[in-house]
Amino acid sequence: MSGETYNVLFLCTGNSARSIIAEAILNRDGRGRFKAFSAGSLPAGYVHPEALALLKKLNFKTEDFRSKDWSEFAEAGSPVMDFVFTVCDNAAKETCPVWPGQPMSAHWGVPDPASVHGNETEKRLAFSDTFRMLNNRISIFINLPLSSLDRLSLQERLDEIGSKAPA
Repeated sequence: MSGETYNVLFLCTGNSARSIIAEAILNRDGRGRFKAFSAGSLPAGYVHPEALALLKKLNFKTEDFRSKDWSEFAEAGSPVMDFVFTVCDNAAKETCPVWPGQPMSAHWGVPDPASVHGNETEKRLAFSDTFRMLNNRISIFINLPLSSLDRLSLQERLDEIGSKAPA
């Protein structure tokens, strides 16, 4: 691992909602121990307006978010990732990107709030649920004793975070 600051990449399909929300949460709650990034395998090209609205409502800075292709992080000179988490929803038959290389990785799938059809209240609720699920998982992650876990134990803990039913 890279040392005092851990680089974390959140991947999903469109990089318009879930991975952006996860990036925002970890960058704020990680308090300098973590530097979060996000990307998608098929980026939407925009950040979903409801994701931005929710993050702004919760006092997150949103100016620098953009939907981007994961290949940006595979280029020479890109930050070396310590962790890569996919947040796409396998149950919805989405194709989750696979990250090559040696970072620790796990699947923390959550339903895509951008795919919710309904009235504005239902859409806002879907984004709020996504935030809550990711916030819970990230809270567990940032409180792991990373320096005292061997690689196998850490992998088990990362997988366990993603396999629990989102609270």
